[in-house]
Amino acid sequence: MSGYEVLQDGPHRRVVRVGDTVRRPMHPWSPAIHELLRHLADVGFPYAPRVLGVDDDGREVLTYLAGESGPAGWAPVVDEAGLTAMARLLREYHDAVRGFRPDATWAARTGAPGDGELVCHGDFGPWNLVWQGSRPVGILDWDYAWPNRPVHDVAYALEYVAPFRDDRECLRWLRHPAPPDRRQRIEVFAAAYGLTSTDGLVDEVIGQQRRVLERARRLAAAGHQPQLSWQDSGALDEIARRIDWSTEHRKLFGAT
Repeated sequence: MSGYEVLQDGPHRRVVRVGDTVRRPMHPWSPAIHELLRHLADVGFPYAPRVLGVDDDGREVLTYLAGESGPAGWAPVVDEAGLTAMARLLREYHDAVRGFRPDATWAARTGAPGDGELVCHGDFGPWNLVWQGSRPVGILDWDYAWPNRPVHDVAYALEYVAPFRDDRECLRWLRHPAPPDRRQRIEVFAAAYGLTSTDGLVDEVIGQQRRVLERARRLAAAGHQPQLSWQDSGALDEIARRIDWSTEHRKLFGAT
């Protein structure tokens, strides 16, 4: 097929590009995600794919966003310019959804945002951004959007860009040329997002790690993939060990 490319070929999640469109599996919460993406289109937010419908194979059809993503997303955030741009993009997204309060079914949660909440992206990591050099030009994989406090997305991002990983993993997998100054990187990200203080952010990161693990376990218990395969493979146990590491190494991040 002309213009056909397999973007992801997981056993439970085959994502393909067909021309200028992307075809992805539907989930029970996909109608809520489509409502969110249509809202972003209506307010002129340019960094999200547009919903084009559902094809004859029951897959959602989205516009294709050109650039690099996935594993290629780690290198841009090592540099302060990419780190800053990522934080600013998150703030721009949050500004675009303030006042968007649908009562909907989300992944592992139902209902509208409560007081102090908005619809968070829920998976705002470097791999889910589309990069052109050190500039993020798009946001992918909206499946885990859900109502939460804005700081949830901030903390989720910081887990990966501070990062809340040991030095070996930073050097081996996350493209850092030397052990990172995690406290400084938190300060840079927080300032670029628009926070006036980093007080409490380390606890927020650990808290969101726990909430994301709980969400994955709920989805696994309900039989959803890929969470069920994560549970069976022991990946969720590895996430629990990462939470323990974060708790034990709070001082690396400037926490007392």
